[in-house]
Amino acid sequence: MEIDPFIFRLSIFILSIFVGYYVVWSVTPSLHTPLMSVTNAISSVIIVGAIIAALASDEGSIFTSSTFFGYLAITLAAVNIFGGFLVTQRMLAMYKKKKRDKK
Repeated sequence: MEIDPFIFRLSIFILSIFVGYYVVWSVTPSLHTPLMSVTNAISSVIIVGAIIAALASDEGSIFTSSTFFGYLAITLAAVNIFGGFLVTQRMLAMYKKKKRDKK
């Protein structure tokens, strides 16, 4: 009996959702900033792959499904990267010592 490849990939995807959920929620707050930096690096690799997908059109038309999803992936990964940098910057600002006004 052979397992359908779609079912096999879907089960791996669902398993990765549960594993990712438990890994992220078990991170201590002191390790959250380095974790955000790593996810920003992963998103930059996603952008490189999305650029390749967006420009990989063998057909004469530029409006194919691969270009559409490639540009969509570029947009979503860019939002993830810039949002991650803003969150990381804000969290690092929380650890800085506050200057007291001298009177």
